[in-house]
Amino acid sequence: MCALVEVHMGWAARGVVTAIGGVVLMLAACAADDTSGGGADAITVRGCNPENTLVPSMTMESCGGQVVDQLFSRLVRYDPDTAEPRYEIAESIESDDNQTWTIEIAEGWTFHNGEPITAQSFVDAWNWAAYAPNGTPNSYFFRGIEGYQDLQPADDAEPSGQITADMVSSEEMSGLNIVDELTFTVTLSQPEPSFPKRVGYVAFAPLPEEFYEDPEEFGENPIGSGPFEFIEWVRNSEIKLRGYDEYQGETMPQIDEVTFKIYQDEGAAYSDLQADNLDLVPQLPISALAGDAYRDDLPGRYVEKEALVVSTISFAPESVDDSFADPRLRTAISMAIDREAITETIFHGSREPATGWVAPGVEGYEPGVCGDYCMYDPEHARELFDEAGGYDGTLTLSYNSDGDNKSWIDAVCNSIMNTLDVECVGTPVSDFSTFRSQINDREMTGMFRNQWQADYPSIESFLAEVYVTGASGNDSDYSNPDFDELIEDAGSSQGDDAIAKYNEAEELLVEDMPSVPLWYSSTIAGYSTKVDNVKITPFQTVDLLSVVIK
Repeated sequence: MCALVEVHMGWAARGVVTAIGGVVLMLAACAADDTSGGGADAITVRGCNPENTLVPSMTMESCGGQVVDQLFSRLVRYDPDTAEPRYEIAESIESDDNQTWTIEIAEGWTFHNGEPITAQSFVDAWNWAAYAPNGTPNSYFFRGIEGYQDLQPADDAEPSGQITADMVSSEEMSGLNIVDELTFTVTLSQPEPSFPKRVGYVAFAPLPEEFYEDPEEFGENPIGSGPFEFIEWVRNSEIKLRGYDEYQGETMPQIDEVTFKIYQDEGAAYSDLQADNLDLVPQLPISALAGDAYRDDLPGRYVEKEALVVSTISFAPESVDDSFADPRLRTAISMAIDREAITETIFHGSREPATGWVAPGVEGYEPGVCGDYCMYDPEHARELFDEAGGYDGTLTLSYNSDGDNKSWIDAVCNSIMNTLDVECVGTPVSDFSTFRSQINDREMTGMFRNQWQADYPSIESFLAEVYVTGASGNDSDYSNPDFDELIEDAGSSQGDDAIAKYNEAEELLVEDMPSVPLWYSSTIAGYSTKVDNVKITPFQTVDLLSVVIK
């Protein structure tokens, strides 16, 4: 989900704003005389390099996520104002027991090549995504469906490299069954009341038959079903889409063409925005926030919105770097960071110091979960640091250099150095795609910046997708059986009972400190004089279906 982001950068997880992390897809637009070939109804969108090809189940970070969200429709689409799910392709999603769900698809939906969208389109796509040999980052999202484990290696297989067909026992989940052309059922391994909310995430998008002929080639030239269709992808430069005239959703695109333009420098993008050469920047650079400069630079042309995003520091898995195996060391680092000072001096109040691993804005959010361990306390930090045996060598904090990260990375390292009397340096990685690849390939050592952008509006997205053993956004390979059990119990519970279990699970993270919560994000977006009706979603993205040309 971006997680991310900035993971997701998932993350945003998408989550990996994952990357879901610190890089959030930004928008920019071309003026009427833009040399990219767009006309008066064409805008450009400030983007970044996707980690993988543009296949929904291969995309769990914000750079690719902003694009596939426009290309692919799902059963539900989240309201741009409230994030609440509402039917898109689905006619109905119903269950008597929260375990077996009957999904009816609305008539008339097609892919961009004219192929009808059927129940088979969903069942085949979900099976392909869940099938471990295909290596999809989003496979984990299908874990709740009966038969998912048959598509994964046996627990004792422990594959060290590529997962092959002989390591799994099936290519199809037994919990997916087609009733008729427009109806299928989903049987879960246990009741999950939140299931209908989850299927709005892009990993659950249907795919056309052409996809299976050559998935890699398809990802370079995708055929979707969303409000915009693919035109071209010029690597490291731009991704161009156009409005799909046959889109069956309730809101048609009001712009003809969108170009996600890839910048390597935040300042250059902002300068272009001020000059009216870019139309949309959904997260303004830090430099524009100082003294609220953006209010004068963009009079009446900015949007401020709370986001379902939490930024953290992650640690390399112990299998890669065991320097941070002692939770007291991780906690000492957390207490050595002056969040209040950094959010005020670097982010100019546009961030709020985090007090836990779940962002405000979702049901079940509890302030102050992390307690003193997320408070700046130099004396206690040094005590824990000494108890853990200190740290030999230099602490490294990695980040992608094509995002607006260096200033706060340096500030965090300075706070750690001044408190713990240990060297700390920021380590830049060329771009977000390379940064996320190093994390996913378990090549990253030391500490690294992370950001989780909720994939769907639920406390579950912040906890289950990031800290359950083997979860897609679990970049540090954290594992706690008690935590896993609570998350599983919460998923099968309803209302206050479910929330109580999620809260209890989050409390377990306090003693383990698998990552260091830093701050919650607010989105401050800017736009040109050419566009109007700009909306920022709770997922820190621009709702392109709302944008109009003046």
